[in-house]
Amino acid sequence: MGLRLVDRSRSGLAVWALPVAILGVSAGLAAAGDSTREALAFDRSAIMAGEFWRLVSAHFVHLGWSHFLLDSTGLLLVWFLVGGCLGPLRWLAVLGSVVVGIDAGFWFLEPQLVWYVGLSGVVHGLLAAGIVAGLGRDRPELAVLAVLLLAKLGWEQLVGPLPGSEASTGGHVITAAHLYGAVAGVAAGALLRLRRPVSD
Repeated sequence: MGLRLVDRSRSGLAVWALPVAILGVSAGLAAAGDSTREALAFDRSAIMAGEFWRLVSAHFVHLGWSHFLLDSTGLLLVWFLVGGCLGPLRWLAVLGSVVVGIDAGFWFLEPQLVWYVGLSGVVHGLLAAGIVAGLGRDRPELAVLAVLLLAKLGWEQLVGPLPGSEASTGGHVITAAHLYGAVAGVAAGALLRLRRPVSD
């Protein structure tokens, strides 16, 4: 009994390549200091002025080390639970889709949002994609994860951030990022399920 956390058809170390790369980039950017964060954050006015890299880079910079550690813990936990559900190339596709989905949500549905940093929206998207990709494939525990994710998202939309989360991050939690990330993750996971299995 218990969680079957690793897909035995995939090599253990290779499964962790993407999260290790993400955390390595994020740690390096955190170490670079406040000026780097300001240059890479989602800043609506700067993006409108042509600084389009911010649409990607914003997801890999943080308010500080406590924010980075919280997001890092979330990513590692998500990967522990669903990292074996897809291969590396498909996870890269999911990552790109989730980033685009969050940015589109911010841009078109949250016009009042002018500034954002953090990996938490991406983490929610990766979890959602892993759940969708793995459901019905001898992973009954994923249904429990789906219910927990839906409950968390529902709480955040109806009540606000989970208690203690803003104190832990050192700033305001943009719960819309979690919602848009999860929606994009579900869409990406569903599309991958529809495709004929290919070698990753």
